[in-house]
Amino acid sequence: MHDHSHHHHGSNSLKPLVWGLVITLAFAVVEAIGGWVSGSLALLGDAGHMATDSISLALGAVAALLAQKPASREMSFGWGRAEVLAAIVNAVFMLLIIIGIAIAAVGRLREPQPVQGGMVMLIAAIGLLVNIGVAWVLHRGEQTLNIRGALLHVMGDLLGSVAALLAGGVIYFTGWTPIDPILSLLICVLILFSSLKLLRDAVDVLMERVPRELSLPVVGEALAAVEGVRSVHDLHIWRLDSRMISLSAHIVVDDLEAWPGVLGRLRETLIKRFDIDHITLQPEPLHVDPTPIIDRVSKPDAPD
Repeated sequence: MHDHSHHHHGSNSLKPLVWGLVITLAFAVVEAIGGWVSGSLALLGDAGHMATDSISLALGAVAALLAQKPASREMSFGWGRAEVLAAIVNAVFMLLIIIGIAIAAVGRLREPQPVQGGMVMLIAAIGLLVNIGVAWVLHRGEQTLNIRGALLHVMGDLLGSVAALLAGGVIYFTGWTPIDPILSLLICVLILFSSLKLLRDAVDVLMERVPRELSLPVVGEALAAVEGVRSVHDLHIWRLDSRMISLSAHIVVDDLEAWPGVLGRLRETLIKRFDIDHITLQPEPLHVDPTPIIDRVSKPDAPD
């Protein structure tokens, strides 16, 4: 006997991804030309970020479309984890970009190149405004792993624009060109931590790890404390995607006939206290209770 409660989460992440894609791709071309003409690594690096952002946003848009597909006989949970795969690709892609820019920056430190500070400042300032606009559009969307992955790229771009703007200013007023690769390396370090966190969160979903904001023992104790429950075992909590948390458990009860009422209390506890609404619970009579993982010890044993 099972209870299976499922609430489908719609996705409103497609529109901001498409808008971000159009804006980012258009300006990436402008910034790449400006970086090539001016000789600025920071500007070229920012243009590279924006080009990969375009790929990231396109990938995210495809994943968002797939996530909207309904469940089928072959894909009984739907396509929600397409966004998780997109997030992993985006994070790995970002790590490769960081490595590439770091190598180029070290080369520039060894062999400085002339940079046109004034042109760098102008293009970087425009790029900064563009990135702020795209980040705002994405931030207003549903904060899925997919959106977070795209936003990570855009924030990297935003920081890159700030670095290019600062580098252009220093070079324009002082002529000190090493500031260009130095700031590029600093931005690489900042983006690295966000990339690793996104990768960790996406892998957590694929490995069906207990969500980091939840504790398996705490949830089990809350279920075991519900009136009519004797113990809880085979408790599992995992994410289906970045929005939906699932739970399954075997519930040993005092009286199977009272299960409908117990079930209602269990569901209320899970939804209100832990925001878990994809629930599968199986009741079991007391006399077949295996070794429980959570036992309601304060309650006396039922008579034979």
